[in-house]
Amino acid sequence: MDRLRAAATTEPGRLRAIGAVLAALVLAFGAITTWQTTSRADAADRVLNRSQPLSNDAAAIYRSLADANTAASSGFLAGGQEPAKVRERYRRDIDRASEKLATAAANAGSDSSSATSVSELNKLLPQYTALIERARANNRQGLPLGGAYLRYANDTMQTQMLPAAEKLYKAENKRLNGDYADAKPYPWLAIAFGVAALAALGWAQRRNYRRTNRVFNTGLVAATTAAAVALLWLLAGHTFARSGLNESYEDGVKSLNVLNDARISSLKARSNENLTLVSRGAETVAVGSATKDKFDVAYQRQMARLAGGEGGGNGGGLLDEAAKLADDESGERPVETAAKNVTEWKDRHKSARASDDAGDYEGALDAVIGAKSGEAAATAPSTGESFDNVDAALDLALTHELREFRSAAQDGKGAMAGLPVGAAVLAVLGAAAAVIGIGRRLSEYR
Repeated sequence: MDRLRAAATTEPGRLRAIGAVLAALVLAFGAITTWQTTSRADAADRVLNRSQPLSNDAAAIYRSLADANTAASSGFLAGGQEPAKVRERYRRDIDRASEKLATAAANAGSDSSSATSVSELNKLLPQYTALIERARANNRQGLPLGGAYLRYANDTMQTQMLPAAEKLYKAENKRLNGDYADAKPYPWLAIAFGVAALAALGWAQRRNYRRTNRVFNTGLVAATTAAAVALLWLLAGHTFARSGLNESYEDGVKSLNVLNDARISSLKARSNENLTLVSRGAETVAVGSATKDKFDVAYQRQMARLAGGEGGGNGGGLLDEAAKLADDESGERPVETAAKNVTEWKDRHKSARASDDAGDYEGALDAVIGAKSGEAAATAPSTGESFDNVDAALDLALTHELREFRSAAQDGKGAMAGLPVGAAVLAVLGAAAAVIGIGRRLSEYR
């Protein structure tokens, strides 16, 4: 111990201690930078390649189930001879939902909420399809029991399946938000060690200058350069990564969430519109002092959510929000097209309801699903046509925003490429240079 104290009071002893501290600081800076940037790069990769795709799959499950329900009611209204196009749409939706549920089950992991939702949907889906097949079989025979089966299937979808799908969607969105939260924070600990290492290297060079009158020590200058490059790379890389991730969330994820909600609302509105004609007033609810058709009330509620205002008036709805979030013309145009077709849809719906209320059920049916034959089939407008246009426009908007998300998220992930390894290499080189620089001074005492 005495020998150590004596050595520390000599210049060579102090130089050895300074060299050890400098090397340790630079290596610690490199190690912490590698650790923190690796963690953030992994989180950014999960955002791009795991959590967002899983969130998108959960939304696809929700949309597919809602669309299958809409297709089933549309086919039922067409009568015993269900159009092949509608039946194929229903089959495609069920197949897509089954496929995405399998993917969700494989990726649920330790998330009990997601696993529970997937398990419930896997149990309910065959029950729902069985009810639809019974409704179809009875409808082909012209039996009124088919309508009861269809309403029961719709209740299963609306009260059990869609809530479970929504729960899954929210769980996957929560996972996505968690990955964003892991990827975006600045690596303050690494930055602090980088600043400390540069300050210590600067102090060591100043001390060397005051004792030797030499402006530069090659080893210490090299160590300072390596540490400075690593720190600047860390700051610039993470700033660009954070910018890309913020852009992917603000201009991508937010728009995708709103557009998914809008598309689901349009699907629910269409399904309820169809069921208004299937039930023919068999199910009613009290609205204030009036008694109204249960499914028409549900239709009005979804249209209000979609387009805003009571009964779907303009402004304040999901489409208005989506238009505000769109950051370019390619994103705005399909949303504007959807809004225009929603307005048309509402007008046609009013006409259909007027026909039904006047006792013209066939006229109302033609106004909702289109005339089946004759000249009217080619010229008469229908709410089904308006709905298809809305759905196509929203699908186009979703495709565009997903592309925007992937581009920005890829830029964010790419900004950190090579940083963990580069920081480690620079730290080793910097520590070695600091030791060599101090060693040059020590050699003068031999």
